[in-house]
Amino acid sequence: MRRSITLAAALGLTLSLAACSGSPADDETTPEAKDTSTLTIWVDDTRAEAVQAVADKFTAENGTKFELVQKDFGDIKDEFIAQAPTGKGPDLIVGANDWVGTLVQNGVVEPLDLGDKAGDFLDVTIQGLSQDGQLYGLPYAFENIGLVRNTDLVPDAPTGSFDELIAQGQALVAAGKATYPVLIQVGEGGDAYHLYPLQTSFGSVVFGTDDKGNYDPAQLKIGDAAGQAFATYIGKLGSQGVLNADINGDGARDIFAEGKAPFMVTGSWYVPAFTDAGIKVAVSEIPSAGGQPSQPMVGVQGFFLSSKSKNKLVGQKFIDYLATADAQDKLFEVGGRAPAVEASFEKAKSDPIIGGFGLAGANGQVQPSIAAMGAVWEDWGLAEKAIITGSDPVSTWTAAATAIQTKIDAG
Repeated sequence: MRRSITLAAALGLTLSLAACSGSPADDETTPEAKDTSTLTIWVDDTRAEAVQAVADKFTAENGTKFELVQKDFGDIKDEFIAQAPTGKGPDLIVGANDWVGTLVQNGVVEPLDLGDKAGDFLDVTIQGLSQDGQLYGLPYAFENIGLVRNTDLVPDAPTGSFDELIAQGQALVAAGKATYPVLIQVGEGGDAYHLYPLQTSFGSVVFGTDDKGNYDPAQLKIGDAAGQAFATYIGKLGSQGVLNADINGDGARDIFAEGKAPFMVTGSWYVPAFTDAGIKVAVSEIPSAGGQPSQPMVGVQGFFLSSKSKNKLVGQKFIDYLATADAQDKLFEVGGRAPAVEASFEKAKSDPIIGGFGLAGANGQVQPSIAAMGAVWEDWGLAEKAIITGSDPVSTWTAAATAIQTKIDAG
């Protein structure tokens, strides 16, 4: 597909001269035809305002109308896969890079070719929305978790290990200045995403990679000795009360917003709640627990064009527009997520919060987007929860790895 499609080509329209009276006067111009199509986009509530803002700008310039349908983020992918083949689905969806494998496997997304514009993006964002060297989504933002701290309780970023961070937090608890030493959400189903930086600091990863650097579903690594060491560590933190399986994301957010913890491992999405509550925050890297660098997963958000869309060419024109710094600046201005276009990110990272998360994710790992990842999350998270609440770390961890492998083998 061509990188840029003109409006005339996209709509199959031609500009005509007025009536049959010849060309217009020299001081007159023939107005460009406006698109009368409507593009339907499925988006969740946390991204809807930013998408609406850039859609409104595109409408003003091109005439294309938009229908934004808000859905729960967790429902978009599966509902899209179910509806796209029937022709009743949306023209575009806003989703995450770990959807790529499943979307491609089901044949519901259009391959994209940005041409030279691909070089305008941060490499990690292009990598995140690609599979086997083919781009399937237009990157618009990336994010990762980092260490958020209450600067009234801890003015300076920790420089030691994660255990030293815990000790620092426990000292504040002992002094009556905090209730929790550090917050990492767990919740009913566990939360492998938020614990992953600690896991990687033990050298434990989910999948190995092939000779091209792609995640290889045939190389499930999660149950190895490094993973078992990590499991033993979170079992210790659970027994000490440092990790609490009863605290989910919203619970951790509220506790931190009340000033009851000096540290929280989280993402930029909760920062507005902290600042609205009057908490002064700073962001830094997550200290290592196992001696190796902590590597959070780097998630990439993007726009996916339906391969079944009846407005595919108009959708491609909007995709081309989203690949510009102008559009990405607007998405950041309204949505606050770090832009994928490098020129936009360079401006955005002057914000200390965005810059802090950028530092925390500088050595991060792109969140796997292969279809096999769908077999991983549930058993992985539930095993972590079980270990935190007292189950034997090694046997629980290896049993989860076996269950995951069985699901992968079953396809």
